[in-house]
Amino acid sequence: MSRLVWCLGALVGCSLLWSCSDDAVFDGTTEIPSGYWASGEPVTFDFDTQDTVRLYDFYITLRNGEEYPFSNIFLFVDLEFPNGKHSLDTVECMLADPQGRWYGSGIGSRYYNRIRWGAKSKKAFPLAGDYSISIQQAMRTDALAGIYDVGFRLVPVE
Repeated sequence: MSRLVWCLGALVGCSLLWSCSDDAVFDGTTEIPSGYWASGEPVTFDFDTQDTVRLYDFYITLRNGEEYPFSNIFLFVDLEFPNGKHSLDTVECMLADPQGRWYGSGIGSRYYNRIRWGAKSKKAFPLAGDYSISIQQAMRTDALAGIYDVGFRLVPVE
């Protein structure tokens, strides 16, 4: 019975963690169902903004398991503008410290990380309209084990 209570508590805790939205104007997450993120399978999010004055912070969110074999992950991030132009970036996200302790918050063997995309910190949108962001793993492993969710958050700077 106590195991059932613990599992229910963990489930409720995870749902609360994922539903926290603070002031985000966009918050999207895509599940990697098998926990193996293939290098040729980018995760894409579409959003609209009409505000070209306000500053925003861009975040990449990742949920990894303890079986993830590295302390970091490299990502190719492609931001497409309403006029069809692209801004391409390679982003390194640290998931563990040098001693192998996982960063982020988590329950059990899964860890949630919200990483500010440094190149897109305190940035305004140059154009109003529809944007698309594509995130692709850029590690030297075709099927990267231990990645369970990939997300993108857009938060206005206060």
